[in-house]
Amino acid sequence: MTMSITRSLTPDWSFTQVGGGRGTKNGEWLAVSQFPTTVHVELLKAERIPDPFLGLNEWEVQWVGESDWTFKNIFEVSAKELAAVNVDLVFDGLDTFASVEFNGHKILDTKNQFIAYRAPVKQYLKLGANELVISFSSAFLKGRELEQAHGKLHLWNGDSSRLHVRKAQYNYGWDWGPVLMTIGPWKPITLHTYNVYLTDVDVRSDVSEALDVGITVDLTLSEKAPSGLASVALKNAQNSVILAESNIKVDSGSARAEFRFSRGVLELWYPVGFGKQPLYTVEVIISDSEGNTLDTKIQRVSFRRVRVVQEPLVDQEGLTFLFEVNNIRIFCGGSNWIPADSFLTTLTPGRYRAWLQLLVNGNQNMVRVWGGGIYEYDVFYDICDVLVWQDFMFGCGQYPAYDSFLKLVELEAEQNVKRLRHHPSIVIFAGNNEDYQLAESINIVDYSDETSDFRKTKFPARHIYERTLPSIVQKFCDIHYHRSSPYSAPGTVTTDKTLGDLHQWNVWHGSQEPWHNWDLLAGRFVSEFGMEGYPNIRTVDYWLAGDKSERHPQSRVNNNHNKADGFERRLELYLVENFKHAFDMDSYVYYTQIMQAETLASAYRLWRRNWRGKGREHTAGALVWQINDCWPTTSWAIVDYFMRPKPAYFAISRELRQYTVGMTRKEKKTFANDLSAAQFTITTVLEVWGTNGTLSEKKAKLEVTCFDLRSSWTEQFSKDIVLAPNASTELYSGDLPGQPVRTKQSEVPRAIIVSARLLDASGIVLGRSSNWPEPFKFINFPAIKDLGFSVKTRSDGESVELSTQKPIKGIILDAEGEDVEWSNQAIDLVPGDPQIVKAVGLKGRDVKARFLGDGTA
Repeated sequence: MTMSITRSLTPDWSFTQVGGGRGTKNGEWLAVSQFPTTVHVELLKAERIPDPFLGLNEWEVQWVGESDWTFKNIFEVSAKELAAVNVDLVFDGLDTFASVEFNGHKILDTKNQFIAYRAPVKQYLKLGANELVISFSSAFLKGRELEQAHGKLHLWNGDSSRLHVRKAQYNYGWDWGPVLMTIGPWKPITLHTYNVYLTDVDVRSDVSEALDVGITVDLTLSEKAPSGLASVALKNAQNSVILAESNIKVDSGSARAEFRFSRGVLELWYPVGFGKQPLYTVEVIISDSEGNTLDTKIQRVSFRRVRVVQEPLVDQEGLTFLFEVNNIRIFCGGSNWIPADSFLTTLTPGRYRAWLQLLVNGNQNMVRVWGGGIYEYDVFYDICDVLVWQDFMFGCGQYPAYDSFLKLVELEAEQNVKRLRHHPSIVIFAGNNEDYQLAESINIVDYSDETSDFRKTKFPARHIYERTLPSIVQKFCDIHYHRSSPYSAPGTVTTDKTLGDLHQWNVWHGSQEPWHNWDLLAGRFVSEFGMEGYPNIRTVDYWLAGDKSERHPQSRVNNNHNKADGFERRLELYLVENFKHAFDMDSYVYYTQIMQAETLASAYRLWRRNWRGKGREHTAGALVWQINDCWPTTSWAIVDYFMRPKPAYFAISRELRQYTVGMTRKEKKTFANDLSAAQFTITTVLEVWGTNGTLSEKKAKLEVTCFDLRSSWTEQFSKDIVLAPNASTELYSGDLPGQPVRTKQSEVPRAIIVSARLLDASGIVLGRSSNWPEPFKFINFPAIKDLGFSVKTRSDGESVELSTQKPIKGIILDAEGEDVEWSNQAIDLVPGDPQIVKAVGLKGRDVKARFLGDGTA
């Protein structure tokens, strides 16, 4: 009997441009530098194309995606492999339209980047050298052909032909990414020899409300195995067997093992911040009657109870939309994730780990894998210790649902649900990104209809989102299915703020609301919102590639490295409404960064306030658009392509600490009577609240200090408070100290800055915040010489101490030369509260500081 053996076909690949052209001469084969790979990556390493991430070079390489390419591999087959009962070639991922030949025989046609393909090749196998040839056709041209055949459909972003092509949609260009149509073998290719093999191991756990654990392991073999036996063992992280079952008959080609554990026997998995992430393994061995091993499979698993809770609120309309893990309701503060590179094969496990570590270091506990990219590589989910919201790969489009398209979607969904279902981090599958929103915008959705054959309507993809995907998710896993993101409820528009999840783009897009209105714009779960900001100036200089004539905000190259429609109007709208700003390149980077930081911190601060305890979870999550970039660009990302965090990353991190304090100031205008418009009073109300992300109440002291920016006046009060567990707590509401009642619009309010701190019994600062009068552009900042501002590099050379004698807003630190890894940015500083910032890589260099009122504007 042949044991199941998989051999990776990694070495000795080469490629050529079909018919010759700018990539290779006709008949010229170039050896690949790595495998898996795609064409742009290889042409760039061979210096056949310019770097599309620099300057305007994106437009110099468009021909690559419209050309056809062939990859070839010659590999040796041994006598033992030749003697195997079955031999298959397995293709984990081909991008996208490919015809595969093996030793001159056609074995496969592919049409979907997201599907793994398997082809039996035993009959064509030869001892010694064997030739595998994969011919890729242009996905762009194929898509245009499909569009001509099936019709043009509506979309946001990219070329409309993408809707007919099962390929990463962001390749066609998005409002943050370039048009780079990748092509090639993007995932491993293996030779599989076997007699019989495990086609599926489905490990399901049922964690009850009492937190005892039931486990079922369902095995499926490639064929019936008369006299075959299976053993199933559950092992802990130390590889010790906890429980096992052996001699399970698999003669029918399938079998089941079941285990049950009382509470506490197995450690449960929690997202980071709420407990540990213990890993177990399920080891399955298939053997013949003589004890020879036929196949083995090891599946890493964890156990947790997850519910998406949609239930009435005590004091507001609608329903909650929240995630509960092991009976703990969790406020989800996190980010949206796009593919981390335009060229996916360049991503290493190390880069994935670094990205996910940034999430954890930023106090985030959820990431949404957005529906215009890819079902991420296994390594992403293997590493992930935060909750994962997983979209299916449909984005911003009126997708078709003709038969051949549906067949591709069905297989794609089944394969990826099976591949991903065992990861404890994945807590929801969503059918698409914004496709119902698009349908609403062109008036093609009838929400009163839940029963039609949607394939015959103007919104045919409802069949995918309401029939195909939910049935596949229900059949193959126990993960919650949500029709779309955003989606409110059946029969309800996606903009309903009282149901489901919400994409809140009325800051930046839409009605372009002030960011101060985030509290009015809140939803039950805000799964997208954002504000653009320039990346680190080093990243800007990278894409400018030394061209100093383009080093200004309005340059052609900078324009090409911001893909958002109308970004100039939107950036300037929010800048000019809020800041007196300068226009040189370095200053524009600074002011857009501080604007982004203020905008996003305000959202998390106000929405976390809405998490008020059981039955009052008015907002249960906030996922910023977006954590990352796929190339060097200006976008909504809070960390740029080179993993340089923008100041907004740190501002959000502060708002997601276990303990935070927040403030608002609002003016209240009261008229003397119903007739007069001239007689009124204006009072200023200060509100202060705290949040507690732990499961225990917290006793602390609230300390509130007020400063007048133009004088030496200060006032302070403090009070002992108790922060309720896993909720926000209102701490103070009253007149703003030091602010006189005004009776005329011409009376300029005093520039009162409020600092609030939460202190524990030993005086350690648990959380701090400051509140400034807005808009900032009206503030008459003190002269720099009067600030008493000190930036002192400490003796270790790797940290700095900041102190001041006057309040300072929006400090961003930097140093000449190579990058520094700062622990904090976008810092507000007040007298009597010095702050220490770690600065890994500073090496004693002088520190530069930018801040509002630094004399540059």
